[in-house]
Amino acid sequence: MAYNDQNSVQTESTALNTTLEPTTPEEVTTTETTPTEVSSNPETANVTPQATNHAETVSPQPVSASHDEPEYDADDFARALESFDREQAAEKDAAQSLTAEEAIVTGTVVKITDKHVVVDIGLKSEGLIPLEQVVDHTGTPKFNIGDTVEVVVEREEHEGGYLVSYEKALRHKVWDKLEEAANTKTPVKGIVVSRVKGGLTVDIGIKAFLPGSQVEVRPVRNLDGYIGQELEVRVIKLNKKRGNVVVSRKEILEEEQNQRKSVTLEHLEEGAVFTGVVKNLTDYGAFVDMGGLDGLLHITDMSWGRLTHPRDLVNVGDEIQVKVLKFDKEKQRVSLGFKQLTPDPWLDATERYPIGAQVRGRVLSVTDYGAFVELEQGIEGLVHVSEMTWSKRMKHPSKMVHPGDEVDTIILSVNPNDRRISLGMKQLQDNPWEHLEDKYPTGAIVEGRVRNLTDFGAFIEIEDGIDGLVHVSNLSWTKRIKHPSEVLKKGEKVKAVVLGVEPENRRLSLGIKQLQPDVWDTFFEQHRVGDIVHGKVLRTAQFGAFIEIAEGIEGLCHVSEAVDEHGHQATLNVGDEHDFKIVKMSHDEKKVGLSLKAIGEEASRAEVENYKETKSKTQSSSSSSSSTTLGDLINWKRENQ
Repeated sequence: MAYNDQNSVQTESTALNTTLEPTTPEEVTTTETTPTEVSSNPETANVTPQATNHAETVSPQPVSASHDEPEYDADDFARALESFDREQAAEKDAAQSLTAEEAIVTGTVVKITDKHVVVDIGLKSEGLIPLEQVVDHTGTPKFNIGDTVEVVVEREEHEGGYLVSYEKALRHKVWDKLEEAANTKTPVKGIVVSRVKGGLTVDIGIKAFLPGSQVEVRPVRNLDGYIGQELEVRVIKLNKKRGNVVVSRKEILEEEQNQRKSVTLEHLEEGAVFTGVVKNLTDYGAFVDMGGLDGLLHITDMSWGRLTHPRDLVNVGDEIQVKVLKFDKEKQRVSLGFKQLTPDPWLDATERYPIGAQVRGRVLSVTDYGAFVELEQGIEGLVHVSEMTWSKRMKHPSKMVHPGDEVDTIILSVNPNDRRISLGMKQLQDNPWEHLEDKYPTGAIVEGRVRNLTDFGAFIEIEDGIDGLVHVSNLSWTKRIKHPSEVLKKGEKVKAVVLGVEPENRRLSLGIKQLQPDVWDTFFEQHRVGDIVHGKVLRTAQFGAFIEIAEGIEGLCHVSEAVDEHGHQATLNVGDEHDFKIVKMSHDEKKVGLSLKAIGEEASRAEVENYKETKSKTQSSSSSSSSTTLGDLINWKRENQ
């Protein structure tokens, strides 16, 4: 290989090796000058300038070439470099042309990364498609390695390669069709691929925006359920410059609804029967789509029986038959009925459920006052808590029955007008009150346990389910008891006397004081009106004072009888003791009337008799001196005093 001179080598290039092995940077930068290798193929030539670490230039040594390979001089290298530059410029011009025209090119998928799909588009560098452009609603890429794909070249990346767009290529291909569909309002089909702010992204050949307000006729709360579904939409807005497409599903649904609605209105009249679909459930009923027009099926018109919620009978999406009950043409409001399709079971309820018949039913619900039992569809009766057991101790019906239980009952009454049936359960058991009077006759002594205390008395259980009442007035003969707890305790065993039995009212009257003799009987046997008794003031009132005249015996001294011997109103204080005269007695009412005034009158009569007796002894009797005056009596009392 010939060289012109040393300077020419330094300014142009070093001698080239003819081998095709690539040169690494480590091989280029050495302490000695290494010739740069140039590929023999001008299309793939890769030229690397010579590098050196020496301060001065070292003349290269001639390279021995193989006997079958030609030698290349500096002119050959210059031509190769010029060819490479031309190719680079041509590629750049081609890329710029593609970018400017947004022409569609076909490439081959060579690699898929976590961010891009790498495509061979025929240029020196490869094309990069953003991964989000070629994934479906599940996040899976639509293409595999080796698949062909059409793209549009957008720009060259600084890191190398070209950014290409799959979406733009699709947009160019389908844009004319979308414009035609928008102008003719022709529906197009698409797959919902994702949810975005304010709506959904739908793939209709390109990705279009479906606003949330345009998904359904009514607002939709949860849009996530539409992802992956195929929807029929209408193009309502196009912006080719920005590449934006907005679609609507609501318009199509409203048109379909209006078409069905017009057909429905032609046949809609009261009494007509329609087949509809349950669209929505509320606490008060269900809305049924009868074909573009919604009607309300109220819960009271769903069943002849009682429903707690519409979902007990229907669910959203159910297809049911309904009857038009009312139709307001102006407001286009429709009231529907379901139970009206079957006869009212209450019309012949009296014949089918005679009083006294035994029937079996299912417990629907349990309340504080009883249980509702379903005898058949639309017919239910109430077992009141008082009709469940003969015992009065049951606190709540749930102690005996639960929803879903099958129970036997007796028909007690039927009222078809009010749609009520009264049922009984205790009637299937022996009534313990029927023979209670024979078992516990009046005057019999019984023993039981105090079960409950109230303000008016105490309930004593003498056997299972049989309670007797001891009224507060029958606790003691002598004590004034305000509450049974003063003498009895809950759970205490006591004896009592049977005072009376009322089987029809399930009442048993008992008494405890009757176990002891009545002190009033003894008092009335030993005292009469006019007797003088000694008593103690217990308490006073405006009308008089209550006086204790014997143990457990009280009498009343009325204020008109509380007068002393001088005719003045006497003051009776609690604790004072006086003699009183019995002026009234009532055995039945157990009342005794007392008088302090009568004691004074009794003393005056005694004094008069004593004065007369004394005067008759000291004077001779004569007609002129046979009478006694009040002055004589007063003078006599003063002399004695």
